[in-house]
Amino acid sequence: MQQLSFLTGANATYVSELYARFIENPSSVDSEWAQFFAELNDDARAILAEVKGAPWGRNGNRVIGAEAEEPAKKAEGRAGSGKALPAAAQAAAPSVAEIRKVALDSIRALMLIRVYRVRGHLEANLDPLGLQKREPHPELDYRSYGFTEADLDREIFIDHSLGLETATLRTIIRILRETYCGNIGVEFMHIQDPDQKIWIQKRIESIRNHTDFTERGKQAILERLTEAEGLERFLQMKYTGTKRFGLEGGEVLIPALEQILKRGSQLGLTDVTLGMAHRGRLNVLTNFMKKPFVALFSEFQGNPAKPEDVQGSGDVKYHLGTSADRDFDGNVVHLSLTPNPSHLEVADPVVLGKVRAKQTLAGDTERRQSMGLLIHGDAAFAGQGVVHECFAMSQLKGYSTGGTMHVVINNQIGFTTAPQYSRSGPYCTDVAKMVQAPIFHVNGDDAEAVIHVARIATEFRQEFAIDVVVDIVCYRRHGHNESDEPAFTQPLMYRKIAAHPTTRQLYAEKLIAEKVVSAEAADGMVSEFQSLLEADFEAAKSFKVNKADWLEGKWASLGALTDEEEMRDENTDVSFELLQEVGRAITTVPEDFNLNRKIARQLEAKQKMLTSGQGIDWATGEALAFGSLVVEGTGVRLSGQDSGRGTFSQRHSVLIDQETEAPYIPLNHVRPGQGHFEVIDSLLSEEGVLGYEYGYTLSAPDGLTLWEGQFGDFANGAQVIIDQFISSGEAKWLRMSGLVLLLPHGYEGQGPEHSSARWERYLQLCAEDNWQVCNFTTPANYFHALRRQVRRNYRKPLVVMTPKSLLRHKLAVSPLADFGPGTRFRRVLPETQTLVSDEAVRRVVLCSGKVYYDLFEERARRNIDDVAIIRVEQLYPWPKETVLKELARYPNAEVVWAQEEPANMGPWTFVDRRLEFILEELSHKVRRAHYVGRKAAAAPATGVHKNHVYEQALLVEQALTAALFTLPQPFRRQTRLIQVQDKVIQVQDAK
Repeated sequence: MQQLSFLTGANATYVSELYARFIENPSSVDSEWAQFFAELNDDARAILAEVKGAPWGRNGNRVIGAEAEEPAKKAEGRAGSGKALPAAAQAAAPSVAEIRKVALDSIRALMLIRVYRVRGHLEANLDPLGLQKREPHPELDYRSYGFTEADLDREIFIDHSLGLETATLRTIIRILRETYCGNIGVEFMHIQDPDQKIWIQKRIESIRNHTDFTERGKQAILERLTEAEGLERFLQMKYTGTKRFGLEGGEVLIPALEQILKRGSQLGLTDVTLGMAHRGRLNVLTNFMKKPFVALFSEFQGNPAKPEDVQGSGDVKYHLGTSADRDFDGNVVHLSLTPNPSHLEVADPVVLGKVRAKQTLAGDTERRQSMGLLIHGDAAFAGQGVVHECFAMSQLKGYSTGGTMHVVINNQIGFTTAPQYSRSGPYCTDVAKMVQAPIFHVNGDDAEAVIHVARIATEFRQEFAIDVVVDIVCYRRHGHNESDEPAFTQPLMYRKIAAHPTTRQLYAEKLIAEKVVSAEAADGMVSEFQSLLEADFEAAKSFKVNKADWLEGKWASLGALTDEEEMRDENTDVSFELLQEVGRAITTVPEDFNLNRKIARQLEAKQKMLTSGQGIDWATGEALAFGSLVVEGTGVRLSGQDSGRGTFSQRHSVLIDQETEAPYIPLNHVRPGQGHFEVIDSLLSEEGVLGYEYGYTLSAPDGLTLWEGQFGDFANGAQVIIDQFISSGEAKWLRMSGLVLLLPHGYEGQGPEHSSARWERYLQLCAEDNWQVCNFTTPANYFHALRRQVRRNYRKPLVVMTPKSLLRHKLAVSPLADFGPGTRFRRVLPETQTLVSDEAVRRVVLCSGKVYYDLFEERARRNIDDVAIIRVEQLYPWPKETVLKELARYPNAEVVWAQEEPANMGPWTFVDRRLEFILEELSHKVRRAHYVGRKAAAAPATGVHKNHVYEQALLVEQALTAALFTLPQPFRRQTRLIQVQDKVIQVQDAK
């Protein structure tokens, strides 16, 4: 120790300060010091530059055993040339050679410590099967730093790193391997935030990355493992070969979740929303969420999970969700497991959206009360792009949830695909490094290590409000499902698994050896739990669900749609006084606000619209809807790419000061005490953001939530969210949503990628009153449709084909009167002009959306007065009675459906038979409507503008003037067979 005293405390600081001076000017220090510093490599220099060590256990004095220097003496010592040492160091009077040797030892030891923090996980014992061959890493070998075996027992100054001032090299290595190379591997040195990095370093090094559990704590872990394993064994015995995607091999997940919940509740957590795929879901539902076993067994027997009087298709048992309240020593936590489809990881953004809504409604601005907990599979976590999108959202203002807890059930296989074929990095969790999330890898057979890691991860999330990952490296005892044979593709792995004891067995043996439990007590846990399951199994034979898991909590005031949607008219009108109040707010800015001159002119134009009561355009109608809702106390959230300004520079809901770039949102300044208007410019994502907004609606039924596609064409990047959640979530899982999708759509010659929202796909998904699909032609109807979303006593998604060119079309406007008292949403808009008598009308053209204005203008240009145009504003639910009523007015007219889209796209195939049935019911002289539009095509639109203009003009002319027999009808096969058939028909007619 004597020879090391000069390098303690202030003297270590002195050396590092000399080094700082050397970096700035090598000639400012003694030549021997200069030579010493020059010979250091980059890693050694980095260590010397930060010789601080961990913050615990520091002596208050800069030099061990010496009093602090007076400021004057410190200044005097530092003013020298670098040859003099502070007083305490001068007492030892070491030579430069001695300093050089001891300093190099310290630097090398600190380099070794740092490398273990960075690379130690590479030699951790993570694989319970021992299949991973963890080769020794050269950077973790002490000999790589100039040490030899003779140095192992020599004391080295390490400046309180690892909590020690000095230690032998042997001790240093032992501590490092216990901390970083045991059954836990920690990745945290990629984190840039020093507080987060030091927190983890201190938390794990101070206890050697190990928790000493109490006897009761160990017994509780064994009980949870007994329940997890016991359920899987019971299901395997009773329902052999039935798909259940069991948790065998990863049973330690259950006590890990318990620890997350227990520790989280102690740190202020009151609500946890879970998302997970099918692997282990039944175990989580029952043993963690406390769904009754009797209900689960009933589902295995083929019974529905809901009462018989509740409509819907239902779903397989390993896709269902549930909710529950858990009490941990008086701390109650509400749990909600989100239903999921088979599409792996796609429920992740849904969970995050639910959490954000809960935080917003609870005023949880610190985001410590509600948390998302996502349980992943290793292959999906590495492979599915939506995981990346969720991480990309995690720290954005409009989407942050204060950190998500990620738990990976790492089976080391994806169905039949080995890790080397399913990811490019060493770990399935590498994607989490993009947001500098700490990653804790842990051997799934070491139950106590898993619980220890779960506790630390929970504390980290609650402390720093960012994502954290727990990677439980385990295995899958059976194949992808229980009827699958995994040995076809992984014979060696499954030979190992067959001979490998279960996690519970290993832990029971450990506790018996420690005399924490007796063998009899351990066996008693098993038999007691099996008896409980047997009793519930018998009870399941007569079990019936008497209450549906829906319309509870915030949904309690809402109900199901029980009658014909077309027969319901909600009050969506607004007083003129409120309209003017909102109008003043959206056209006024603070006096000291530097408004863009072009936007100033737009606001002046809006003021004129509102003052005159004429010419309300699309963006103004939308703002009036949003403004009236927030005044009534309804929160509005609009999210999408560039939605604040609007893709087409039409909305300008966020005004930017031209001098300071400070934002101003007029809709948040309508009236004191109003609801909140939130508009978010999203990241460049469709799937993740749309899933997020859908999830938001599940927790915020009383608000209006909208997602806007930059162009409707891009929404198919989120098709899985549309197909698996929005269109079918209520039928499968009894989960309503009032989400609004705004999809810019219309043919204006912008090519195949900027013309079509492909609304034929949405219409194809229509059934069971699952949602609404609309294409409006007036701002007033759009206004009423938005208000209708939250003024009804039930919730349905609304899919809107929003306009592009119509945003500034001189005819696509509404008078203020159409927003005021006595007005409502209109599913069908009849002919508005004066024509010949109804009986004399030659043709009725039905259409939807922008093409109406092309038809209207051309009809006026040609002075045609015997063609009526009917606009179907809502395609689904199909307004049969209203369409029938309008067509009945024209008993002698031909009937045409006109659209811009190709025949195999757009609404034609949806409306064709529906119109036929209406005409049949009317006994109309026309048996079936004729089609007018573009011919069937592979791409939605032409990319040649000249061709677009020709096609558009042709379809308008055909709709208004062409004889029916000249209209080419889609899907007729122009073949010789048809020609022959036509001749036969002609001959028969002649006879």
